[in-house]
Amino acid sequence: MYPKTVQNLIEIFSKFPTIGPRTAARIVFYLMRAPEKEIQELLNSISSLKKKVKTCSFCFNPFEGEEKLCPICRDPSRDKNLICIVEKEVDLVALEKTKKYKGIYFILGGTVSKLRKEDIKKLRIKELEERIKNPKEFGIENSGFKEIIIATNFTTEGEATARYLEKILKPFEIKITRLGRGLPVGAELEYADEETIESALEERK
Repeated sequence: MYPKTVQNLIEIFSKFPTIGPRTAARIVFYLMRAPEKEIQELLNSISSLKKKVKTCSFCFNPFEGEEKLCPICRDPSRDKNLICIVEKEVDLVALEKTKKYKGIYFILGGTVSKLRKEDIKKLRIKELEERIKNPKEFGIENSGFKEIIIATNFTTEGEATARYLEKILKPFEIKITRLGRGLPVGAELEYADEETIESALEERK
């Protein structure tokens, strides 16, 4: 139906999270109508994304700079004995907006709906275990974790992942808590308001 170049772009955009073929087609046709300057800005931004943005050696949070640790992990005022596990980068941002959490993070990289080996391999489980065992090796000095907060979303996938994490982390004999039920079942941190997230943090169990 579409020219090959258009169809190729539609297929590329369709691979993006939450974007189906129809939305992808709208994006492509928008780009076709956009001024050359806007297209060039987009290309430059994508190029800069790959060249300038890197991930934190401890928590995998993306940032710009020459350091190995992101600004949160480098911040001397953060509580290095408290670690919060989130599914994705936008969840970290949502928690940070509350200005109530003072520890550090670990971005898991997703969830699993069924605890199959191939699904679990996609998550940073091994990396998480390594950082809890020896945070100094990954740039976090003077840390001895006293509490691990599992801040996965209250979705079916998030709940399954949380139960798996609890099982994996139990041998470390560190206090494990989860966000309180200020967040309704099926809710995602990304879309919750700051007051709701703040309540969930304070009511963690």
